[in-house]
Amino acid sequence: AKAVAHRIELLGHAYALSTNTIAQEVSQALVEERVVALLSGFFAALALLLASVGVYGLMSYTVTRRTREIGIRSALGARQTTVLWLILRDALALGLGGIALGIAGALASNRLIAGLLFGISPRDLPTIVGVSLLLLGVALFSSYLPARRASHIDPTAALRME
Repeated sequence: AKAVAHRIELLGHAYALSTNTIAQEVSQALVEERVVALLSGFFAALALLLASVGVYGLMSYTVTRRTREIGIRSALGARQTTVLWLILRDALALGLGGIALGIAGALASNRLIAGLLFGISPRDLPTIVGVSLLLLGVALFSSYLPARRASHIDPTAALRME
């Protein structure tokens, strides 16, 4: 590149000198796509965080509303693991319902999102399964603390409430 630049300088200043490697040209051509991908990733992480906080709030509210029922179950001999599973099962049903609606919506709108995807199709099974498992894990993780709190409810204190 230096030898070519020297030869062009000898020809005069009428010729513009700009040399780039192919990697630099490709990098410049993909700047817009990288920005869109970075912003999409940021907003996806933000949406995942908001969904996690929402599931946590909903399950915490559910545990608060069902304190008396959980206290009765504990008084009648329900083990802590049974109560834990009772709350986690509700979160699992909520997560599976959301995943089913999300997959249906994604498959219905695959023509709209096909232009935004590079290298994968809108019906890519490993991606759909991976995202579904991630969302299910987030739902179970965010509902674990309310479920654990529910499993440690004192039956006598719960029956005295209200």
